[in-house]
Amino acid sequence: MAVCAVDALQPEEALRFDHGARSFVIICSPERRYYAMEGHCSHEKIHLAGGIVDGHIIECPKHFGTFDYRTGEARTLPACIDLPSYEVKLEGGTVFIKL
Repeated sequence: MAVCAVDALQPEEALRFDHGARSFVIICSPERRYYAMEGHCSHEKIHLAGGIVDGHIIECPKHFGTFDYRTGEARTLPACIDLPSYEVKLEGGTVFIKL
């Protein structure tokens, strides 16, 4: 599934991507690698695209729970349930996620 152009995200930026009833967050790491995971925090379903990205962590904008966006692992409370992560591929200047 095509998501966005590679240059739509700078390092440590997050982008919301909605597809049907599903929502994802796409993140560009400091190393310019791209990652995708479930877009809503597992604590209260707030979208993570509005959160702060620092290194390999994204912080929920409401209650500040954090996730390692490379794996979806919940790192700090109140987030305590890991989120699904999705394979990302770059092709022809476009970011794709495998659903």
